[in-house]
Amino acid sequence: QVQLVESGGGLVQAGGSLRLSCAASGLAFSSYRMAWFRQAPGKEREFVAAISSSFANTYYADSVKGRFTISRDNAKNTVYLQMNSLKPEDTAAYSCAATLRFSDPYEYDYWGQGTQVTVSS
Repeated sequence: QVQLVESGGGLVQAGGSLRLSCAASGLAFSSYRMAWFRQAPGKEREFVAAISSSFANTYYADSVKGRFTISRDNAKNTVYLQMNSLKPEDTAAYSCAATLRFSDPYEYDYWGQGTQVTVSS
């Protein structure tokens, strides 16, 4: 039973920071590429950041580059998203996802339920 459980969302003022966590169970965590996505009501799901399994290479959407940092702790089966300098445009439900693929296209097999991030202006 694969489970991805996000936590750390909440309400924050513009310019503030939050750290999201995604705890994984039921899979060989260190073998998976992990990613964060977000979706605002009425909008398509958007890629935010990813971290590879083998070398922990990181990738970011242009909209968050320089503000967000993705990291992983394989010993704790957890991936993190540190979000700094938050903007109202960052308001969305944030979900983590996992895939065994190591090249494009990245088809994510497992998804968490999401955690809400709301940034006030």
